[in-house]
Amino acid sequence: MNVSKNDEQVVARKQGGLNPGLIIPILLVIGVCIYLFVLGNPGNFKADPRTASAASVAFADLESKELHPESFMGIVYMGGPIVPILITFMITVIVFSFERFFVLRKASGSGNLDNFVLKIRSLLNQNKVDEALEECDRQQGSVGNVVKEGLTTYKALASDTTLNKEQKMVALNKAIEEATTLEMPMLEKNMMILSTLGTVATLVALLGTVIGMIKAFFALGSGGGTPDAAALSIGISEALINTALGIGTSAIAIILYNFFTSKIDGLTYKIDEIAMSIQQSFAEFH
Repeated sequence: MNVSKNDEQVVARKQGGLNPGLIIPILLVIGVCIYLFVLGNPGNFKADPRTASAASVAFADLESKELHPESFMGIVYMGGPIVPILITFMITVIVFSFERFFVLRKASGSGNLDNFVLKIRSLLNQNKVDEALEECDRQQGSVGNVVKEGLTTYKALASDTTLNKEQKMVALNKAIEEATTLEMPMLEKNMMILSTLGTVATLVALLGTVIGMIKAFFALGSGGGTPDAAALSIGISEALINTALGIGTSAIAIILYNFFTSKIDGLTYKIDEIAMSIQQSFAEFH
């Protein structure tokens, strides 16, 4: 029954937070809308042929049918069909970074975590288990949850006369490990998204870069003796825009992934530190 209950709790933890299967398609729609309606706004271009009347377009010079960016957003729009994908990647990194920030902040609990660890260790050295449990209730974080489970088992084993000392130590260690296992899915959920985008964003940007360079070289070849300077510049611009967006997204994703990983490692270290103190205290007093 305990194993089944723990499995259900682990599943519940994994299901908490944002659901990537639901959020990412929504962010993709937002990314496409930003590309079409914000970056592609006619106000970002000179004499946009998309807003001209049929008569004016019919008598216009052929070159006027091309888009000529007038602002930076218009330049980004000229990056081509890979741009909305890269915009989606950037938005995804931002959204899930905020989610991880608030989750890890909540997991850290209230008050200073270092002071909490020192307080618990001090109380355990004095064998004040009830006071330590009260501190866990005030802490209200992942570390406090694990410590509370360990201390609850500590009290139960202290009055148990059916097990010898070695068996009690094994049971105490198992209880702490199970409590840690229940907390880890919540801490590590969606971290894989940041890790994946740190790599994939660069590869997708490289695809956009290659497409842009293909267009540029095609403009060189199709112009005969006189290369089409406008088409050449557009192709090179498209390549560089995709490169910039991909590198920027990848850099931000990697930095945030490493930042949150260090936070999770710090919480895990605190849990291990107090777990060791609980085991040492139990071995000394019982």
